[in-house]
Amino acid sequence: MPNIRPPAVAGSFYPDNPNTLASMIESYLEQAEPVDKAPKAMIVPHAGYIYSGACAATAYARLQPGRSHIKRVILLGPSHKIGFTGLALSHAEAFRTPLGNIPLDTNAIASLAKLPFVEYLEQAHEFEHSLEVQLPFLQMVLDAFYLIPIVVGDCPAEQIEQLLELFYGTEGTLIVISSDLSHFHDYATAQRLDRETSDKIERLDYLHLNYDSACGRVPVSGLLSLAQKKSLQIETIDLRNSGDTAGDKSRVVGYGAYVIN
Repeated sequence: MPNIRPPAVAGSFYPDNPNTLASMIESYLEQAEPVDKAPKAMIVPHAGYIYSGACAATAYARLQPGRSHIKRVILLGPSHKIGFTGLALSHAEAFRTPLGNIPLDTNAIASLAKLPFVEYLEQAHEFEHSLEVQLPFLQMVLDAFYLIPIVVGDCPAEQIEQLLELFYGTEGTLIVISSDLSHFHDYATAQRLDRETSDKIERLDYLHLNYDSACGRVPVSGLLSLAQKKSLQIETIDLRNSGDTAGDKSRVVGYGAYVIN
């Protein structure tokens, strides 16, 4: 029997009915502006779809020009369930969503396991939503592709940069970083803090990001370190919070969408 990681948050973060799920994502994508060229890397939020789906869609819609070209996705997101040091891989052969199975690039994953700060750690993947919520979007905007899912623990940005540099710019490869922004401030405070964080992201100033800036500060910092090294530019394409969508404005979570072209 194949080793498949089943969905952990279908029915809570997003619909578990495939038709309902596909329709929801389509409605978000239809609201986003089309572009002519797919980005090489992006940062997207990972909350429940009713809160952050529209924001995430502004980035995912930009992948549609690369629908048949993008064949591999490297997906990094923070750990919400367990604490560990380094980066966590999975032995799974595929990750499942209500829309079907996504095969993993097991050969590339095995090669990453040789890095001293990378290990297989199934517990990090078992219930983690930061990666899972990205998968249905990817299934909707891309044709067949292989996935390299990595849950990020405590590690320096330079280690993530080292890993990402192995793949950045290679033919048919996309990098996706999963992160929300500020958490549980009032609406006006969140807007101010998230604008400050976006300014730092655009300046590639990862040294001044902290956990209050973004729950995925570590993988975001790794991407910004790579962008700094390669003299890349990152663009903010959407910035909002749960008070703009389905949440109470007295206590919101911030969301941003960013791309590197």
